[in-house]
Amino acid sequence: MSYAIFKTGGKQYRAGTGDVLTVEKLAGNAGDKVTFDNVLLVGEGAEIRVGADTKGANVVGEIVAQTKGEKLIAYKYRRRKGYHRTVGHRQKLTKVKVTGINA
Repeated sequence: MSYAIFKTGGKQYRAGTGDVLTVEKLAGNAGDKVTFDNVLLVGEGAEIRVGADTKGANVVGEIVAQTKGEKLIAYKYRRRKGYHRTVGHRQKLTKVKVTGINA
C-alpha cells in the first residue's frame, strides 16, 4: 500500500488512498477536487522516496465537507484585581478524502 506525507496549513499529514483527513480550511465546496503539491515523502511498500526524489509528486483528494472544530475556551484571570475575560473560538476545518497519490 502506498502512502504519502504532505504539508498543508502549516501541518504535516500522512495519507493513504481512501483516507479521510481533517485539515485546515481550504477554499471550495463539497465535491471539489484539491491537489496537494508539497509532498515530503512517498512510500510504496519497502521503497521510500524523500526530498528531491519526490519532485513532481502530488496528493489528489476530494472535499467531503466544510466543518468546524470543537469549541475552545480562553479564560484570562488576574487575582485580587476583579479582572476576568472569557473568549471562545472554533477553528474552521475541511474534511478531505484522498483519491490518489501520484508519484
